[in-house]
Amino acid sequence: MAPVTTFRGKKVAVFGLGASGIATAEALIAGGANVVAWDDTASSVEKARTKNIDTKDIREIDWSGVAALVLSPGVPLTHPVPHWSVGLARNAAVEVIGDIELFCRERKAIAPDAPFVAITGTNGKSTTTSLIAHILSSGGRDVGLGGNLGTPILALDPPSMSRVHVIECSSFQIDLSPSINPSVGVLLNLSPDHLDRHGTFENYASVKARLIAGVQRDGTAIVGVDDNQSAAIADRAERAGTRVVRVSMRRPLSDGIFLEGERITLAEGGANLYSAALTGIGSLRGTHNAQNAACAFAAAYALGIPFQQIGAALKSFPGLAHRMEEVGRKGNVLFINDSKATNADAAARALASFTEIFWIAGGKPKEGGLSGLEGYFPRIKKAYLIGESAEAFSRQLGAVPHTISGTLDKALEEAAKDAEAASLPHSVVLLSPACASYDQFPNFEVRGDTFRSLVRSMVR
Repeated sequence: MAPVTTFRGKKVAVFGLGASGIATAEALIAGGANVVAWDDTASSVEKARTKNIDTKDIREIDWSGVAALVLSPGVPLTHPVPHWSVGLARNAAVEVIGDIELFCRERKAIAPDAPFVAITGTNGKSTTTSLIAHILSSGGRDVGLGGNLGTPILALDPPSMSRVHVIECSSFQIDLSPSINPSVGVLLNLSPDHLDRHGTFENYASVKARLIAGVQRDGTAIVGVDDNQSAAIADRAERAGTRVVRVSMRRPLSDGIFLEGERITLAEGGANLYSAALTGIGSLRGTHNAQNAACAFAAAYALGIPFQQIGAALKSFPGLAHRMEEVGRKGNVLFINDSKATNADAAARALASFTEIFWIAGGKPKEGGLSGLEGYFPRIKKAYLIGESAEAFSRQLGAVPHTISGTLDKALEEAAKDAEAASLPHSVVLLSPACASYDQFPNFEVRGDTFRSLVRSMVR
């Protein structure tokens, strides 16, 4: 745990008592704050009580004595409408912040130069975050890995010069972190996402840009520049005096990291300093993973890890569950769990990685559905549609062979049978839904776990 001492002796309201909310309350209490916590869900309140956290409906407290409201990132701050707790705080002129903001203030107070790597972007955050941590750990560094990925930031050990915090940051978390100031900031890419929580793409992009704008003066900003919004953010950061490392998968760079064939190459001052081969690394298959690897390479290089160590660590990266995860093989048929692909842009990365695809797609649709994926349709031998989006996806697929399977188990059974019968050399049954999971599963992890379990029972 990282005790939060910057609110010692002050009253702090915490709303949202999931994993990060409880970790926040415990860290504030450990640092000497007077915490009152609440949640709209009775079971979450009861769980907090079992951990000796003072719980009370914050609609009934005296807000004149509250120093801050710490809001769970899952609770609406601005759109579609601010949560009622936000309204109470604003009416009392109380600042509304999140757990990453508490970490940043604590770091400034006790170890302002402690290495802090913050990673954001629409797609690839979790893989890049985990890969950076893997490279650093392989190099002997003490790494605190968490944030939006797994462990809440305040449940990690405190900031220290001997420890590197590698933290995945969602747009919701950045929106609650006005003083975020990583020593290394990574922005992978931007495409429309979470518009229900940010209102417009422009608002969403401006929130993501804050992480890069906040990079410490002597730090490094690493930005994927293959989309216009991210490229503009890189340009603004550079004009403001920040050291910027640009990353492109589309074109060579005289300064930055770019993709050449299946190698990522680092260039400085027009000279190529080093390149690392990604050939044969199953956990980093596809151009999207090449971008993740390039950004991780840049972050590790900025923190002083030698080239050769970085290259070796890339080869030993095991990959993540639900992100292009190889879960089984039956004859020539490979089964891939890409359940984390909850929008079309993420699914495009998987579709671009294979050519003989039996594609399982569908769920709770995002805005635009399959728009933008038309260029990958020739790679699809057949699609198997599930969930709420099935009818709409059927219309978007048009002449692409497809069937409405309805459920994941039926889709897998049909896809596996067709892939095996096709007798193609590189058939892939690919779960890459391009949708959220909430119509049929609690989250994408449960969806992916279900797929993995079904595959493994099939290929025994």
